[in-house]
Amino acid sequence: MQTHEIRKRFLDHFIRAGHTEVPSAPLILDDPNLLFVNAGMVPFKPYFLGDQTPPFPRATSVQKCVRTLDIEEVGVTTRHNTFFQMAGNFAFGDYFKREAIEFAWSLLTDPVEQGGYGMDPERLWPTVYVDDDEAEGIWRDVIGVPAERIQRRGMADNFWSMGVPGPCGPCSEIFYDRGPEYGVEGGPEADEDRYIEIWNLVFMQDERGEGTSKDDYEILGPLPKKNIDTGMGIERVACLLQGVDNVYETDLLKPVIDLASALSGRVYGAGNAEDDVRFRVIADHSRTAVMLIGDGVIPGNDGRGYVLRRLLRRVVRSMRLLGATAPTMAAIVEKVIENMSPAYPELAEQHDHILTVAVAEETSFGRTLASGSVLFAEAASATKAAGRERISGDDAFTLHDTYGFPIDLTLEMAAEAGLQVDREGFTELMAEQRRRAKADAAARKSGHADLSAYRDFLDRGPTEFTGFTELVSNARVLGMVADGERVLAATPGTEVELVLDRTPLYAESGGQTADIGTITTTGGARLAVKDVQKLNKQVWLHRGVVEAGEIVEGDEVLASVDSGWRHGATQGHSGTHLVHAALRQVLGPTATQAGSLNRPGYLRFDFHASSPLSDDQRAQIEQISNEAVAANYTVNTFETDLAKAKEMGALALFGENYGDDVRVVEIGGPFSMELCGGTHVGTSAQIGPVTVIGEGSVGSGVRRVEAYVGMDSLRYLSKERALMAGLSASLKVPSEQVPDRVEQLVTRLKEAEKALDAVRAEQARAAVGSLIDDAESVGGTLVVAGRVGDGVDANGLRTLVTELRGKVADRDAVVALFAVDGAKVPFVVATTAAARDRGLKAGALVGEVAPLVSGRGGGKPDLAQGSGSDAAGIDAALRRIRDIIGEQ
Repeated sequence: MQTHEIRKRFLDHFIRAGHTEVPSAPLILDDPNLLFVNAGMVPFKPYFLGDQTPPFPRATSVQKCVRTLDIEEVGVTTRHNTFFQMAGNFAFGDYFKREAIEFAWSLLTDPVEQGGYGMDPERLWPTVYVDDDEAEGIWRDVIGVPAERIQRRGMADNFWSMGVPGPCGPCSEIFYDRGPEYGVEGGPEADEDRYIEIWNLVFMQDERGEGTSKDDYEILGPLPKKNIDTGMGIERVACLLQGVDNVYETDLLKPVIDLASALSGRVYGAGNAEDDVRFRVIADHSRTAVMLIGDGVIPGNDGRGYVLRRLLRRVVRSMRLLGATAPTMAAIVEKVIENMSPAYPELAEQHDHILTVAVAEETSFGRTLASGSVLFAEAASATKAAGRERISGDDAFTLHDTYGFPIDLTLEMAAEAGLQVDREGFTELMAEQRRRAKADAAARKSGHADLSAYRDFLDRGPTEFTGFTELVSNARVLGMVADGERVLAATPGTEVELVLDRTPLYAESGGQTADIGTITTTGGARLAVKDVQKLNKQVWLHRGVVEAGEIVEGDEVLASVDSGWRHGATQGHSGTHLVHAALRQVLGPTATQAGSLNRPGYLRFDFHASSPLSDDQRAQIEQISNEAVAANYTVNTFETDLAKAKEMGALALFGENYGDDVRVVEIGGPFSMELCGGTHVGTSAQIGPVTVIGEGSVGSGVRRVEAYVGMDSLRYLSKERALMAGLSASLKVPSEQVPDRVEQLVTRLKEAEKALDAVRAEQARAAVGSLIDDAESVGGTLVVAGRVGDGVDANGLRTLVTELRGKVADRDAVVALFAVDGAKVPFVVATTAAARDRGLKAGALVGEVAPLVSGRGGGKPDLAQGSGSDAAGIDAALRRIRDIIGEQ
């Protein structure tokens, strides 16, 4: 039975049993404890906790899940996958243990022709929590499983939680006996390789607190209602029903392995264990990467983006280690999309986007491998030369931070070289960087506070947004929250979150910043609204400070948008649509949106592209955008269903989870048509001039263009004109001749700097010439060492050292020169063959003296270099070199 059929049978079984089918949530949800959705119950968590009232008593879903804690184990064993599909049925105070057990048993054992999986009941072994007499009784007396095939297990095995505070409860797991060829008899307690878990029935009735392990946490108390949460592993069931040993041999992963074999020329299962691991890594990681990109993740250096980058780069490196020399990512991604799109048709719709992102990362990583591998080799060589067994945390961090070399790749290559890595030092440097870079923008979001204070608002239904048609609306105060607690009144100076039944103020979303404005009562109370955020995408939270009077729950109020702010915001948002359309005209349909931000007078737009914009392309984008402004296109907005909108050609933001009904914003008919919930101008002329002010990279395969619109555009152009006028006056040429005049001056400056460098180099040569005459013998080794004149850079110093070594090449000699170049202290060490025979290594010497000038460096035994920042340590460094040579 094919995997997609297994998935369909599960959903059909529970739909027939009165469950509402809920589509899989995206892999990214707004949950502070999760990088990705890692269990089928995650989207239902607010219902289990009682934060929201479920819209249905029972539900079923097949949820996309990603777990990356055991990423190093993927491929090494056949039991670990980063992506998997969790099929589940859920009940919210509706049914409990008996029904859950009966539903599961009937699906597993009913004949195939009756919609079941047709499993042999004699092969199924249930387990129950150690003191769950009720569950054991149901299995024994209702289902008819013999008592000897029901096993009781402790908290670590049969009490479920997400691993973090939240819903939990005892569970009953169902295991399948694969037969004596897979292990010993005795049920799951004896051998979980032979008896493989396929379904976990969680009787969710408690809430857990903090803890340190799977069986060490406090039970805080019962949940408001008894619930059912089950999870059946689609991939594991596929193994059993397809008669294969592991998930890598099932119909969704084996074709990827077969393709990797064809591309590399190696054979899976031919007896080479290392190759088999690489094949499994490719199959697993490529599928996970495709699913993540499809849900809006792009490669990056932190968080979710780093996980994706790591997965993609492990695929690339595994293919190279298998012998593939040409790019292979496109073919592999195509195969994954082909395999997975029957269950997830959005992957086929996003085909070009997914392919662009994955191939761009492969290209980028190719460059990283070329440069990073050389640098790694130097670091490894220096480490061995110094007699150390661990590559320093500094070196690992430099490879990661400066050259984009992933730490896991450094770890793998170090192991291959017989070395370890100072992982603790690297981790501390990474943590320090994150602390410096951490932004405070999240502080003003709705965050992840206890939602119990807002439950009444969520249950009451969504806030009515009136801002598409009016800037001032009559409304009623439904409630207020201050410091996470419901309050009935708010007085002057109180910071408060206020919920209205209707509002014209736009809540931040879709890249558009929130409106500012006021909320006033008939009695003269006034709240200055500084921010508006959405709670669960449906309730507007108006954040601000009470400036006058007292606002009381139930007050009739007047909610007003700052009209100047809104006008600028609509200009920025509509301008974003123009720039997007212009980009697609210039770069083609693969220039899809990766993110945006617009505020009054300004916009930035992130798009997928593998290379920077040329000056000509940038000018074209600006011209096309302004031609659309001049055309005074009508801006139409309308609502329709998602399928019809896509049929009309409306563009959707990748990774966004749209409902059945969507809002379409159309500018000038075919010029621009996008799904968008933001506010917009009435005609394109109202956007005003569009001036592109910058373009750059924000990640692998993602570029960013920034622009001003409206009066901000005019003000920017005015400053540019004033700057040009000033240059024209200073250079005493007409403005149109300024570029040529500046180019002439730059050329003359470069020539002067070149001549000055030549003079400095000659002076340095003259100075170092005497170094040979002043050289001293230390322990039989000629030491040519000293400080040359200021202004010699690292390249110049390297040339001088190489020349000096050539003059003493027939002797046992070490050459070491230091210089001061601005704030830098470059230094280079070289050894002759005779010195190396004595055990003197340039890389080791550099490693010893670098800290004395507050620097670091490395290199090969014959030539090494580094750079520091403390010139005061040069004399100590020179003495240290002599001391080391004397000790040799």
